[in-house]
Amino acid sequence: MGPMDLHFDFRDIFRAPRLALSGKKIWIFMSGNLAGFVSYWVLTYLALALAGLPLGDMVEKYGLYPCLFGNSAPWFAWGIYFLGSAAWVVAILLSCTAVSRVTLKQLKGNDFFSGNDAWSYVHKHWHPVVFTSVTIALIIVFFLAFAALFGLICKIPYLGPFLYTLPYPLYIIGSIFTVYTGIVLVISLEYASAIVGTYEEDTMGTVFQSYAIAWSQPWRIIVYNIILLPLAYVAITLFSWFLHAGVGLMNLVFGFIMGESLNNIFSFSSSIVFPDTIVSCVTCCLSMVDLSYLLPNVSSMSASLSGVETLAGIILSLFLFMMALSVLSYGCSVIAVGRTLEFIIYKQKSDDDNLLERKDEDELEEEDDDFNFDDDEDDGDVDTDIVTDDSEE
Repeated sequence: MGPMDLHFDFRDIFRAPRLALSGKKIWIFMSGNLAGFVSYWVLTYLALALAGLPLGDMVEKYGLYPCLFGNSAPWFAWGIYFLGSAAWVVAILLSCTAVSRVTLKQLKGNDFFSGNDAWSYVHKHWHPVVFTSVTIALIIVFFLAFAALFGLICKIPYLGPFLYTLPYPLYIIGSIFTVYTGIVLVISLEYASAIVGTYEEDTMGTVFQSYAIAWSQPWRIIVYNIILLPLAYVAITLFSWFLHAGVGLMNLVFGFIMGESLNNIFSFSSSIVFPDTIVSCVTCCLSMVDLSYLLPNVSSMSASLSGVETLAGIILSLFLFMMALSVLSYGCSVIAVGRTLEFIIYKQKSDDDNLLERKDEDELEEEDDDFNFDDDEDDGDVDTDIVTDDSEE
């Protein structure tokens, strides 16, 4: 199967929701989000415990979604909390890289590139995904520290005012570059995974590519984001609506047979996955974009449940949580696929480099293996001829 025909312009961005609607891509993000969420959950409750807060009260208050904000905690507790948050972000970025790799292979016509193959690729190339943004942030810190140092030098009596005014153009250039680097930092967070997943760059190469597309493609970045983000919203809305309709139909059929027992089980499981603190916060956000109907109504939860209903509700809550996670993962998949398409367009426009025709490392390794296999066959033929000649003599 040959590579997919792309227009290499804004029209390709509209392919993102359809390409992202893949069980393989959604499962990659579900795996990454689940690993990141578990890390965040454990470290956040550890931070709450180190803050001296009663763990039982915190579990009752936050449930599945703990948060340290709004609580008084020492610095090391905050450090552990932000470490958990960073772990979740890194898990999402690595998942973006895996999905970007799968998308590239799909665009090339290889539909047999598996999720395990994608994670193996990420295992070899995770360093630039993590350290590109760190490197750019260190560049900003360096310039700020340099500016602070010159600020101290400018406090020297008599000489200080001249040290401020004479090299003033250099200060302006450095300041503008620092602001530009801040923009590049944001761009690197958006595109580093796509760069690594498609172009196989190392850390310095990814930093260079981030600066390059920020300089050469600023308007495309803005326009494509204006297209992609509403597309992601529409895609999530439709995906969520189908899940919501499916759950509603299933509850309608089973509720007609099971009666109040189903209502008790579903309300209890919904209260675990969607606690009041989360519902009140999320409802406010979703109401702004007309998605509040997607949250279940947990106000009708029964006051008393049997032991069997409680156990069934806990099991059902796991499935409801995975459904909610699938919605988040599909949204992430749309963004990741869109970023991959955008970077492919950027390289075609700026460098006339069609990444769909460019041989990646997997294809080069296959060619080397085939070449070595042919050499082995030729050597075998030569050895056979020598043995034949010797026998004739």
